Amino acid sequence: MLKILIADDEIKIREVVKEYAEVYGYECDEASDGMEAVEKVRDNDYDCVILDIMMPRLDGFSACRKIKEMKNVPVIMLSARSEEEDKLFSFSMGIDDYVTKPFSIPELLARIKTNLRRVSTTSQLTQKEYIFQDIRLDTIEKKVFRGENYVRLGPTEFRILKLLIANPRHVFSREDLLRE
Repeated sequence: MLKILIADDEIKIREVVKEYAEVYGYECDEASDGMEAVEKVRDNDYDCVILDIMMPRLDGFSACRKIKEMKNVPVIMLSARSEEEDKLFSFSMGIDDYVTKPFSIPELLARIKTNLRRVSTTSQLTQKEYIFQDIRLDTIEKKVFRGENYVRLGPTEFRILKLLIANPRHVFSREDLLRE
């Protein structure tokens, strides 16, 4: 089941989005401010994050920047700000989509689905690079980096790590790993 984090300081918005998203088969988690959203992304794996811009403790822009530093997850900005400058700034911060309030729930769900499909399609292609938290795996050069540091791995270790990073929610038995 795909998991979504909904971060908005307005509880009614979180409840409505969660209710509809669950009907569509998504598992949902909530955060009431930007700092809580960052902490939840750090501690959990989400397939999509919905962020409000104007939140207490940490605004949506800052939360998005911190989230994108940790994980490569689609971020949809949800905001009452409808000015072109706000949208352009959001895209420059790394968000994947922008929805203005008041918004249509079916439209938001369609945007979630589209962003999830885009990520799914990208991961199904032969990737040149895989990233998981601070680990970067370059499949062309057959190199692994943790942060900025090169990590020397043998060919079998490299293939196992690639398999695990490419399938983050899958548990492999010893036999599965040997077969792969």
